[in-house]
Amino acid sequence: MSNTGRPEVTAYVALGANLGDAADTLRKALQALGSTHGLRLVKASSLYRTAPIESSGPDYLNAVAEVASALTAPALLAALQGIENAAGRERPYRNAPRTLDLDLLLYGGARIDSPALTVPHPRMWERAFVLVPLHEIAPSLVTGQRLSAVADQAIERL
Repeated sequence: MSNTGRPEVTAYVALGANLGDAADTLRKALQALGSTHGLRLVKASSLYRTAPIESSGPDYLNAVAEVASALTAPALLAALQGIENAAGRERPYRNAPRTLDLDLLLYGGARIDSPALTVPHPRMWERAFVLVPLHEIAPSLVTGQRLSAVADQAIERL
């Protein structure tokens, strides 16, 4: 039970950035996750460098964080978007380069399909930049078959 009186749910958040000082931005985003009311940062993966997929611009730095959340999934999404906005996130067009991107990957065992939120994240199983760092911190969630399916995507642990 959290200090909000709600039970905590284990959630996983993907972090990515490819504009500005991406490493510093990701470190600050992890700090923000840990200091957001109703969230507790449990662990974070290493940083990884990946080429943009369906996007342009410089290489991305990526990570995945496990959080214990006393927030509902929509409230967690709103908190993530607030952290993005504080980092200067702009959305000029789909898949534009970004100062910070935070995606809610998993929220406990929930399956959510609403106009605002889909959980599990619909493309997470297709992306090495999600699966490799997720496997680092929660190996039981990512099978070898899933990792093999994205083995052709270049990813470098920093």
